[in-house]
Amino acid sequence: MKDYKILEIKKSVFEDNDREADELRKALKMQKTFLLNLMSSPGSGKTTTLKRTIDMLKDEMKMGVMEADIDSDVDAAAISETGVKVIQLHTGGMCHLDAEMTKQGLEGLETEGIDLAILENVGNLVCPAEFDTGASRNAMILSIPEGDDKPLKYPLMFSICDVLLINKIDVLPYFDFDMEACMERARKINPDIKIIPVSARNGEGLEEWAEWLREQVREWKE
Repeated sequence: MKDYKILEIKKSVFEDNDREADELRKALKMQKTFLLNLMSSPGSGKTTTLKRTIDMLKDEMKMGVMEADIDSDVDAAAISETGVKVIQLHTGGMCHLDAEMTKQGLEGLETEGIDLAILENVGNLVCPAEFDTGASRNAMILSIPEGDDKPLKYPLMFSICDVLLINKIDVLPYFDFDMEACMERARKINPDIKIIPVSARNGEGLEEWAEWLREQVREWKE
């Protein structure tokens, strides 16, 4: 006789979150606010890329930013220098945001009238990929120093993202990074993913990224 129980899990542990995420997306659609969930590892250049993005778009659309971190306001302070509305979200030790937490953040940001809201998620390639935040689109940044094998190590993250920015291409000559191999691996996981090589440092490739965002916001409002 077995001295332990076997439990058959009938429902996904993410079922409630998925439902809340869908409801949040519908509310944002009605409000005509596009929410971008931006994810990456720490040190990928996420905040620097975001600052350049804001500078390129803030005169064209009303923007707001939610900075998520376990316990810090460094990124919020950096984004506040751009002049857009920003709030800091502390996750209390959690390594991700879910739909309910994102909803609370949006309420704090007061998104009525905001065209583009950006959630800079907690920095890692595991937990944020597992939770639907209710975002209109998911984006991720992979930096050259991280290596071209990351699609093999973190396939879920690449599978859920609509766009991949490969950042720090200005240092490509100094690292053993196979751009074609990385892109091929990402597309094998997600054939529909859009890949844009960029340099947040010198601005290379960022106009294509900004144009992608413009298009997404326009379509969301239609």
